[in-house]
Amino acid sequence: MSIFKDLMQLWKSEDLLSQAWEESYQMLTLSREMCIQAIRKLHEHDNLTTLRALKDRDVEINAFQKNVRRKVVTHFSIKQDVSNLSSGLVLINMVVDIERIGDYSKNIVDLAMNYTGSFHVEAISQELHEIETEVEDRFDKTLEAIHTQDSEVARQLYLSYKELISEKSDRIVNSIIAGELTYDTGATTAAVALYSRYLKRIGGHLKNITTTLVNPVEAIGYIH
Repeated sequence: MSIFKDLMQLWKSEDLLSQAWEESYQMLTLSREMCIQAIRKLHEHDNLTTLRALKDRDVEINAFQKNVRRKVVTHFSIKQDVSNLSSGLVLINMVVDIERIGDYSKNIVDLAMNYTGSFHVEAISQELHEIETEVEDRFDKTLEAIHTQDSEVARQLYLSYKELISEKSDRIVNSIIAGELTYDTGATTAAVALYSRYLKRIGGHLKNITTTLVNPVEAIGYIH
């Protein structure tokens, strides 16, 4: 559908930018659900049919991203008003990060599909378990910060990312590469390295999202 047809269909819609904000929040909620389920399936080693169905939910996240983009563009095309342009740019940035979370959640599902047996994280690596728990907790805190526009919660989340997630993940991966850290099998060692990196990237994209509450547009995703 062309942007012109969108303009005609949505001309009488009220506050498209507000609708886009709401849909981005729904998109983040969906990405959280997909990620948490992917983690649970990795623990439980569910059947392939269930795992494939979960992986396919990424299509819903992609649809949200396209819809938010369309509404932002349509809003500014109709209004011809750049007074809240920064809000639109923030949304465009935010949905990219949410979409990437969906991709890394798919990677976790792939790991569950290919790893033989259950992946009991706490028994395998306490530090990896800490990263996993922190990522899950950050989803809820990020959603709450976005919903309430709480800049202080957002600030604490992005300032603590390096210590609680990034450095721990790097320590695990670098130790495996150096041959200082191994597990019972090569498959488990590889799975720990991959899973650690996937969780780090999910945490990184959550960090980027929280920076939208406290940073100017040009500094989104960075310590500012």
